[in-house]
Amino acid sequence: MNKTTVLTSFLFLSILNFQHLKPAAKPIASNAVAQTTDLSFQNGEELTYKIYYNLNFIWVPAGEVSFKVYDEGTQFHFQAKGKTYESYEWFYVVKDDYDSWVDKTTLLPNYSERSVNEGDYHIFEKISFNQSGRKTTVWRSPKRGGAETKTEHTIQDNVFDVLSTLYYLRTIDFGNQQSGYSVPFRVFMDQEEFPLKMRYMGKDARKKVHNMGRYKTLKFQPEVIAGNVFKEDSRMSVWVSDDQNRIPVLIESPVSVGSVKMVLKRYWGLKYDFGAKVD
Repeated sequence: MNKTTVLTSFLFLSILNFQHLKPAAKPIASNAVAQTTDLSFQNGEELTYKIYYNLNFIWVPAGEVSFKVYDEGTQFHFQAKGKTYESYEWFYVVKDDYDSWVDKTTLLPNYSERSVNEGDYHIFEKISFNQSGRKTTVWRSPKRGGAETKTEHTIQDNVFDVLSTLYYLRTIDFGNQQSGYSVPFRVFMDQEEFPLKMRYMGKDARKKVHNMGRYKTLKFQPEVIAGNVFKEDSRMSVWVSDDQNRIPVLIESPVSVGSVKMVLKRYWGLKYDFGAKVD
C-alpha cells in the first residue's frame, strides 16, 4: 500500500484494521458474498467515534470520525468524515472524506470516492467497480477537480472497498460461532486487492467503554503484519455490540509509536433498540 493515511487507519481500525491483517491462506470462493436481507443498519443511522492517541502514558483526544447511511433508491450511500480537533492541530491536521455507493442486495461497491488532506499530503481518488467484469477503474488527482491520472485493474469476484467492508461484516452473526471462527473477504485499496480474514474471539458480557457505560460485546482480535504501523507481535482488540445492530463500541491497538483507541461517542437512528448496553 503506497500511503496509509490517518483516517484510512481509523476506518480500518473500525473494521479491525483489515489493511494490516495477514492474507487469507486459501482463495475466497466466488460465492463468498451472499445476498444480504437481514441488515443490521438502516437509512439515517449515524455513528460518531472519538479518537485517542497515547503519548507518554497520557491519552490525548486527537479527533473524531463519523459514519452515516443514506438510502438512495437501488443503492446505499455510506459516508465517513474524519478530522482532528483544533487543540491537536499544532501536531497534525487531518480533514478526510470517504463515500461509497453499494448495491443494496450484496453491499458490493459500485463506485467510491475519497478526499484525503493530512498534513502536507493531499489526494482525491474515484473508483468505479465493475463487479461482473472483474475490473476497477481508478482516477487520482492531488485535489478535487485537478488533473487526473487513470488506471485500470483486474480484480476477482466480490471485492469491497473500505466502507462497504464495514457494513457488510456487520450483517454477519458471529454470536453463535466458536472462538477462532474467521470470515474471508477481499478489499480493494490504494490500487491493490487484499485477500483478508476477520477472526472472532468470543464474548465479553460487561465491557466498559469510556464515558458510555458497559456493553455486552463480541470481541475480535486480528493478527497484524509488523512494519511502519505495527510492531512485531502487536495485538489489536475490537469490541462490537452483541445485539442486532453489531456496531463497534471500542477499538484498541498498539502502533509503532504509542497506541491508539477509538471510542463510541454518539449514535443515532439505529435500526434496533440498543440492547447491548448493560448500564
